[in-house]
Amino acid sequence: MGNTLIEFIPRQGAEVALVLFLSFLIGLEREEQKAISERYGFGGVRTFPLLGLLGYALSLFSEANLLLPAVGFAVVGGFLWQSYRHKLETAAQAGVTTELSALVTYTIGALVSREHYWMATTLAVLSLALLELKTALESLAKRVPGEEILTFAKFLLLSAVILPIVPNRVIGSFGFNPFKMWVVVVAVSAISYGSYLLQMWARERGGVVLGALLGGAYSSTLTTIVLAKRSREQAHPHLYSGSMLIASGVMYLRLLVLLGIFNHELLRRLEWPFLLLAAAAIAGGWLWMRRLDRGVSKEEQALPPKNPLELGAALLFAALFVGMLFLTHLALLNLGRGGLFGLAGLMGVTDVDPFILSLAESSAGLTPVALAAGAIIIAAASNNFIKGVYAYGFGERQTGRQGFALLAGLALLGLLPLLL
Repeated sequence: MGNTLIEFIPRQGAEVALVLFLSFLIGLEREEQKAISERYGFGGVRTFPLLGLLGYALSLFSEANLLLPAVGFAVVGGFLWQSYRHKLETAAQAGVTTELSALVTYTIGALVSREHYWMATTLAVLSLALLELKTALESLAKRVPGEEILTFAKFLLLSAVILPIVPNRVIGSFGFNPFKMWVVVVAVSAISYGSYLLQMWARERGGVVLGALLGGAYSSTLTTIVLAKRSREQAHPHLYSGSMLIASGVMYLRLLVLLGIFNHELLRRLEWPFLLLAAAAIAGGWLWMRRLDRGVSKEEQALPPKNPLELGAALLFAALFVGMLFLTHLALLNLGRGGLFGLAGLMGVTDVDPFILSLAESSAGLTPVALAAGAIIIAAASNNFIKGVYAYGFGERQTGRQGFALLAGLALLGLLPLLL
């Protein structure tokens, strides 16, 4: 019965019904807004369906030729321009949303006539969403600072503009691939930017502990320094030292995510050791802070987020990645296992991501997986020890001592996988 009914209805009849339905929805929304504002507005539940039918008919008659629909689009646009001019003369504030919605409705009819049903429906649904979300979108625009929009533009520049044009080929004997290098930059930036957005969202909802969790996903080293400096202003040593340990625990999770993106063999080798280390650090830091610093208010715990997306920082990371890739191969070829492990220990002084990701990219080639895994373990442990030094140097006296002890203990614990 259903198939017979479908065959009975002509295709053009079903298309006309679809155009009427989609156009009517947009017209209904505009009619509602016109009634609320009680001001002049172009069209409503009758005009918009007529525009959709006009676009459908002109496109249907023209067949493959787009001239007739284009002329109709221009004529409709001329009428809408007159409507907008009249609106400007009669109202102090006049928007062009209704006129643009009418042009979209005309386009929907033309799309249906050419059997682009999904695109026509999508345009109608998105138009309705944008029209109905006017208040929410305008409120969002007022709440989002201009620098945040610039930050998002920087991320799009790194990922959507630069990445597609970077050459994807191996250069030199060290297996350097510019495209893979920039993928590393984009991946690290994405994780850092995601952490930053979460920190911004939770800025009024959480405190030091939440800031440590999210900051560790960006940079546990920087988070440790910020926490240490903050401890000089607020005498809560157990809270801040425990939060430093939590941030370092999140670092192991971040490294697992990056290894999962770039090297599955290293991920399988380090998955359980790093998961256990992350769990031990996060749970230990939470228990340490919870047991001894219970009376801290949210106001005292507020931790400001830091914008991680700077083009200069991205270029510096790319340069460090290339340098670490070169030094890793150089150390392995000339100094062997001891040279690579020594380099791993030195890299803990700075950001370990470029060194670890250079190992992830090279282990499939010149660096054996077992050797690369050992170097990553050493680099992470070295970085934890250095963070303990930073905590001692930048923090309040008691916070510094506790932070150093906790992070040095995590560093020693982090070396245990070498014995397995």
